Amino acid sequence: MEPNQAAFTGQLSGWQRTARGANLLSPDGGLGTVIFEEITALAGQHGAINLGQGYPDEDGPELLLNAARENIASGMNQYAPGRGLPVLREAIAAHQQRFYGLPVDPEREVVVSTGATEAIAASILAFAGPGDEVLTFEPFYDSYGAIIGLSGARHTTVPLVGPDYQPDLEALEAAMSDRTRVIVVNNPHNPMGAMFTRESLVRVVELAGRYGAVIVTDEVYEHLTFAATHIPVATLPGAWERTVTISSAGKTFSVTGWKIGWLTGPAGLVDAVRSVKSFLSYSSGTPFQGAVALGLGLEDSFYRSIADSLRCRRDLLGEGLRAAGFDVFTPQATYFTVVDAAPLGVTDAIALARRLPELIGVAAIPVAMFCHEEGARRTRSLLRFAFCKKEGVLADAVQRLSSLRDRL
Repeated sequence: MEPNQAAFTGQLSGWQRTARGANLLSPDGGLGTVIFEEITALAGQHGAINLGQGYPDEDGPELLLNAARENIASGMNQYAPGRGLPVLREAIAAHQQRFYGLPVDPEREVVVSTGATEAIAASILAFAGPGDEVLTFEPFYDSYGAIIGLSGARHTTVPLVGPDYQPDLEALEAAMSDRTRVIVVNNPHNPMGAMFTRESLVRVVELAGRYGAVIVTDEVYEHLTFAATHIPVATLPGAWERTVTISSAGKTFSVTGWKIGWLTGPAGLVDAVRSVKSFLSYSSGTPFQGAVALGLGLEDSFYRSIADSLRCRRDLLGEGLRAAGFDVFTPQATYFTVVDAAPLGVTDAIALARRLPELIGVAAIPVAMFCHEEGARRTRSLLRFAFCKKEGVLADAVQRLSSLRDRL
């Protein structure tokens, strides 16, 4: 049987449920193209500056890079323990205590993962299955939909409401039910660059308690904030016992290719996730784990500097986007800026994203690709630009954007 023929048997296979969850399943049951791959290919074809994918174009701290090199040279190239190297688990626990006052047991309440993506996947698969519901806020990072689809659970969404892109709390309560097993909270939020208010997070915790749901948080941008201070859900009253907190080294230290993430939480929840995670990758990145432990112990000035540097780049790109004619939502965190193309007379941001690399030599990602059908209609004129690039690259992009009005 050809792969796409399974669509006609009346039941979707695992890969098809995954593809459908990520908006990649075509009507005939075949596999569509990931928008990131498509836009990246167009950027390469036309020599465009790729502000679509969110990866830095500079390496992280030399201290970490040297530590990883030394670890490789000294023979740390075999499996790490399934929970992660003790030195990293201890550093993660110390980080949670230092920044958030969360006492975490490195032996029983910490697991190292292959990036945050694996931790999120293992958490959803651990707690949800057919007949259950997993709730996310919309727009949502595409891997959430993919894993929810793979799990067989139903993916429910709650819209983020502009201009500040906070959760619609009435819609949140209406979306909850006795079938809600997991609430995924991505805060700071990708793609919108928003930080949820304490009021919103408290309401999430209250509703999770009422319906017996587990909260899975994606906090990978926790240190890339520009206005408010990050509030981990697990610090809120009544949250710890039902919350799995996830973060990673990639965004904080500009080492996205190392794929070192972690999860923390009460031992019972952590053990449940580890039972799934152990059969996904078991362990990963042995020479990188000790290097990340060093990074987590860096002084406060380092953490301030990464946010300050990104703030300057955010403002540089934001000024250029406004001058180009976009309505710009200034992000409170992350390294993404979302704009509305409607003032330029554009109502289809997907079509515009496909034109931009050739039109002006800049690439971006349409926000509608992070949504289900109804959410895609709400966000049909929105684009996401990444500003985690060198200032010279962003200045070049701003210059190219200045010609957009005349070229449309």
